[in-house]
Amino acid sequence: MGFPRRMASGIEMRMLKGAPVACAAIAAFVLTTVPAFADQRVAVVDRQRALAQTEDGLRAQASLKKMFDAKQQELNRRQTDLGKQQEDFEKQAKSMPPDQLRKKAEELQKQLMELQQTFVSYNGELDKKRKEMTDPLLERLDAVIKRMAVAEGFDMVIDRQAVAYVKAEADLTDRAIRAYNEGGAKK
Repeated sequence: MGFPRRMASGIEMRMLKGAPVACAAIAAFVLTTVPAFADQRVAVVDRQRALAQTEDGLRAQASLKKMFDAKQQELNRRQTDLGKQQEDFEKQAKSMPPDQLRKKAEELQKQLMELQQTFVSYNGELDKKRKEMTDPLLERLDAVIKRMAVAEGFDMVIDRQAVAYVKAEADLTDRAIRAYNEGGAKK
């Protein structure tokens, strides 16, 4: 009688014709790559933590904080002033003529939008400056990590944020920070 064209699950038999070939290809790939990975030594480094805890990284953070604290204070002052204006407006709104009420509301809205634009602009500046200051440090940190990996026979070093679990002895972060601070970044 032969096999039916449709199985109970609704999968057509024509779709299953290529399945043995695909399964064989996947099995061949897995069987050839798993032993290759088994022989490799892998370590992890939390690059962001390492960067933040190196002496250069700490100096960069302090410098950025100093640069933008004044701007943050200005934003805070403007926000407080705008809040006071809003409170005054709400208190006086009941006694204002409709045209004056509309004008004052538009003015406050305009000031709020300007403040928000300034905030976005400052954040953009901060991100740009942070990148300018940290990219060279990350390059030096990566060089330290590479030298450590080569010296210790690691085939691969993965960023800690990409890994769900790692044994503590495979985490090179603290040693990378020490090596960087001890002048390893200068080499």
